[in-house]
Amino acid sequence: MEVIHQRCAGIDVSKKDAKVCIRVQGSGRRKTASTVSTWGAMTADILALREHLIEQKVTGVVIESTSVYWKPFYYLLEDVLDVVLVNATAARNVPGRKTDVSDAAWLADLGAHGLLRASFVPPEPIRILRDLTRARTTIAQARVKEIQRLEKLLEDAGIKLSSVATDIVGVSGRAMLEALVAGQTDAAAVADLARRGLRAKIPALTEALRGRFSDHHAFMVRLYLDRIDTHNADITRLTERLEEAMAPFRATRELLISIPGFSTTVAEVFIAETGADMSVFPTAGHLASWAGVTPGCNESAGRVKSSRTRHGNAHLKAALGTAALSACRNADTYYGARYRRLAGRRRPAGTKNGRCQSAAGSIAIVALEHKMLTDAWNMLVDGTFYHDPGADYYTRRHPTKTKNNAVKQLEGLGYHVTLTPHTEIA
Repeated sequence: MEVIHQRCAGIDVSKKDAKVCIRVQGSGRRKTASTVSTWGAMTADILALREHLIEQKVTGVVIESTSVYWKPFYYLLEDVLDVVLVNATAARNVPGRKTDVSDAAWLADLGAHGLLRASFVPPEPIRILRDLTRARTTIAQARVKEIQRLEKLLEDAGIKLSSVATDIVGVSGRAMLEALVAGQTDAAAVADLARRGLRAKIPALTEALRGRFSDHHAFMVRLYLDRIDTHNADITRLTERLEEAMAPFRATRELLISIPGFSTTVAEVFIAETGADMSVFPTAGHLASWAGVTPGCNESAGRVKSSRTRHGNAHLKAALGTAALSACRNADTYYGARYRRLAGRRRPAGTKNGRCQSAAGSIAIVALEHKMLTDAWNMLVDGTFYHDPGADYYTRRHPTKTKNNAVKQLEGLGYHVTLTPHTEIA
């Protein structure tokens, strides 16, 4: 087998240290030699390791992506050495190599022969964006959990505010909660704090606000509201910081938000996770597979055993799910028509708890996510904005089929259908 790197190093990292195996390819009667050493994970230790690898004339370095412990090694070595980050699963296909020392040796052997595929490691500006977008998502999720806890507490107090108001921490909801915390016991007076469209529901609010709101409930509501305010402030700070970091990618963001369902938040997550560089992905299919929105293929003897999607990038996949759910609700767009078309032709997947469970919706959403990624890839490659084919795309594409289906539906309702072209009427 051809040797790509005559001198290759394999590094198996952990939180405290790293096992480093340097493999030197032999020639003729000279055997291939390997030396294993242990290095600390502190910055000074990694810099010393870097100098050691340079002295040993190492041309290739393979690092296993263990948790986040690989990052200090990769970032400090990538400037002067050819470093490849590999997935741990891909590097451990051969059984029997369980210790750190043998893992490092195995990495060095695979790296020397070029048998490992490098994982995508974005450049530093993209890494900064990732930190910011992921932190914002995490805090936003924590905020939602606090609101859910608040809602449960109000239910305990017999306050049914969430049954009437869509957003219990909105302008109206917040004013009413503050009044309850302040000791206001008159339900009508609290309901009168409603604003705008919610004022039409004052009678229902009055009934919903009659409960057993005690001092304990007031204390807990105050606690949850303060925590929600803290999350809101953090999200605002992160958004402002993101706007600064997004400066080089604003043109890309404008392209992406032209896609139906793509909000500014979704577009920023897309840029942060993909790097906005479509040259990393040879085709749109590669991007979809990496994101985890491409059905798998497990077929044997003509039977499809599984078509589940791979895990992919969880952050991008979650953002795509939000975008797809938003886009499918719009009946006047191509995405909406595509969703209804796919969901309508699927049959129920089975039963659960005595009720029919259909996979139509989830399958159609994944298909819509795949289409969105494909469109995004093409748009970024071409530098063009999104052009919506229209909700009547399939009708225009297959007019005869559409006509025949319409006739069948009418005949099924008991009508006799005679079609006359417009030209003949005129």
